[in-house]
Amino acid sequence: MTLRYWMISNRNVTADNLGRDHAGLTYWVADVADRRVALDDLDQWHQVSAGQFRRELIGVADGFPCHPDLNDHEQQRHVTLFVHGYNNTWGSAATQYAKVCQGLFHGTRGLGVCVLFTWPSDGMVTNYLPDRMDAERAAPDLAEILSRLYDWALHKQEEGARDPHRTCRAKVSMIAHSMGNYVVQKAMPYVWTRKNRPLLVSLINQLVMVAADVDNDLFRSGEEVDGSDGDAIANLTYRVTSLFTGRDTVLGMSAGLKHFGKRRLGRSGLDADVPRPDNVWEYDCSRLIGAGQSNVHSAYFDEPKVLEVMRKVLRGVDRGGI
Repeated sequence: MTLRYWMISNRNVTADNLGRDHAGLTYWVADVADRRVALDDLDQWHQVSAGQFRRELIGVADGFPCHPDLNDHEQQRHVTLFVHGYNNTWGSAATQYAKVCQGLFHGTRGLGVCVLFTWPSDGMVTNYLPDRMDAERAAPDLAEILSRLYDWALHKQEEGARDPHRTCRAKVSMIAHSMGNYVVQKAMPYVWTRKNRPLLVSLINQLVMVAADVDNDLFRSGEEVDGSDGDAIANLTYRVTSLFTGRDTVLGMSAGLKHFGKRRLGRSGLDADVPRPDNVWEYDCSRLIGAGQSNVHSAYFDEPKVLEVMRKVLRGVDRGGI
């Protein structure tokens, strides 16, 4: 069986790689018959136009099973964006993306289609602060992608109002890891402003913030509309889930480098001393990550129990059932 992989990047393109410098958006697909084939080999990918990428992705989504009965919403398939984190070369981002696809989107229980958004992280442990600046530069490009997704969702909503069988057959969701959450944080206000709030439909059905390298009081506005980054995320998303563990030493280093005094969301969970929107919650994964894991920060994608939590979150299972 041939599996298709999808990638959008704003890294510079070299002869045999995607580099560490910011460039315009490019679009890629890979058709792989053998799961052992490494996705970190650019020869496995071929570049396509933005229009072709969009048409083919919409074609796949339109082929998903139709679930017009709202009682069946947990069975609806997904188009999911995966945004990698800090200290990722393109190759390591592609390898992590393959794990996400194999754990959640392939096989008989596959949730649908996952698209990698890879931004120019330097891929060096010592480059934390440059990576943070790269994340901010990447935000407008991610905002452009999200804006196009919003337009597609709105179009399908209008079609569905005329004919329930023509409604969108895919939920739009997002998984962000580590500093990828900072890219998301900075992209969301662009989209919120561009689409002239309040929005007519939610842009993201489920946002899963994995080991998020952002302030743990990001959502401190609660139910108040204050125009902050957290306010934009909460208003653009049906439900936000933070997966965290206090065992994450990488995020301990991150908090120390920032010198701002705020804990990391992915290490400490949501700040209990400030309000939060009702659609934002957290899940402590400490007991689900094996004691022998040497890299807890990225272990979420290796642990079957954590992947099962992600699966339930993406499906829209109620918090009490996760």
